[in-house]
Amino acid sequence: MTRSDDLFAHAQTLMPGGVNSPVRAFGSVGGTPRFMVSAKGAYLTDADGKDYVDLVCSWGPALLGHAHPAVLDAVHAAVDRGLSFGASTPDEARLAELVKERVSAVERLRMVSTGTEATMTAVRLARGFTGRNLIVKFAGCYHGHLDGLLAAAGSGLATMALPGSAGVTEAAAAETLVLPYNDLDAVEAAFSAHGEHIAAVITEAAPANMGVVTPGEGFNAALSRITREHGALLILDEVLTGFRTGYAGYWGLTGATEGWTPDLLTFGKVIGGGMPTAALGGRADVMDYLAPLGPVYQAGTLSGNPVAMAAGVATLTHATPEVYSFVDGRSLELSAALSSALDAAGVDHSIQRAGNLFSVAFGTSANGVHNYAEAQAQDVFRYAPFFHSMLDSGVYLPPSVFEAWFLSAAHDDAAMNRIFDALPAAAKAAAQAIPA
Repeated sequence: MTRSDDLFAHAQTLMPGGVNSPVRAFGSVGGTPRFMVSAKGAYLTDADGKDYVDLVCSWGPALLGHAHPAVLDAVHAAVDRGLSFGASTPDEARLAELVKERVSAVERLRMVSTGTEATMTAVRLARGFTGRNLIVKFAGCYHGHLDGLLAAAGSGLATMALPGSAGVTEAAAAETLVLPYNDLDAVEAAFSAHGEHIAAVITEAAPANMGVVTPGEGFNAALSRITREHGALLILDEVLTGFRTGYAGYWGLTGATEGWTPDLLTFGKVIGGGMPTAALGGRADVMDYLAPLGPVYQAGTLSGNPVAMAAGVATLTHATPEVYSFVDGRSLELSAALSSALDAAGVDHSIQRAGNLFSVAFGTSANGVHNYAEAQAQDVFRYAPFFHSMLDSGVYLPPSVFEAWFLSAAHDDAAMNRIFDALPAAAKAAAQAIPA
């Protein structure tokens, strides 16, 4: 028995499933989740004292590496001044300035505490601004656990959605249209049938919650055009990709150069540097519909928390173009090594990429993965043995095949070499996997 075994058994008596976020339970890969007690640079250390090269990076925030000295210094200084004031602080505006400097589509910004709260507020704001009720989302895109977006596809491309979770009412789900990702014909059909009632389309800038899926060429630009033509808004969810895939997020890699602009964007993860904070931003006329200026209410006791703001300011200040260039290079190196190891073991696969984010999809080399149905159809059974082989070799991967892999500016040659050394055995384990 390991210390993680003991901790997990105890946690299961206290918390549903023993965790506070479902993927941490290792449900899709099996085994006992590792309980982590510290992190530094590219490494995590578990309760048994074993260290792992981390390819989760707290699901994105650790862009600079864990416990970056400048971020720690900023947080320590903020803590010394007090944990929470319930009042405005200078760093709120400073962090907003840093976001606006990077993302020209942001004219106003509102700080909140979680990515779910950011998307929830964006959806409410879109409805309040347009006076319409319906929201369009795409199957496989995750926007947090608000009721209306935990919806499953209905029986037809332009029909109302069905509840996607127990506790979500049919009435809440019915205000969402769930469409296949990368399918512009479905979007056009939905607007043809319901356009005058659609408040917004919400989409991940580049999906990374069904594995990574690259938006088809011109897909996001077309969403901008279609929503504009019908008087609806486009909400670009960059909770995961924002300030992770590039200096100005995924929109900075695509929309900023292609000439289209979303109406609203949501941010999380990197913007807080590991602290719980998030934000929504966008057009001034839309954002000014929020209270206290407008009729759309939103408030939060910990919104703009001074410790979180200090972490965010330090993270974005040190997330230079050179950092992104380094992480981009490491991402290309690792994805190439992963593909080479799987090829050598005879494992059919594709590498799914969006900027420096990537994931592997087994059994998909013919066409890759372009939507949720294709993601679900892959050889999922190969991932668990691959994951555990890497874990045994001291490499911590996302405990689900439907998640992105993350690197950081702290992934030096020693860390990368440990990953490279672990790949051949893991690829062989995937090759030997048998469907359940």
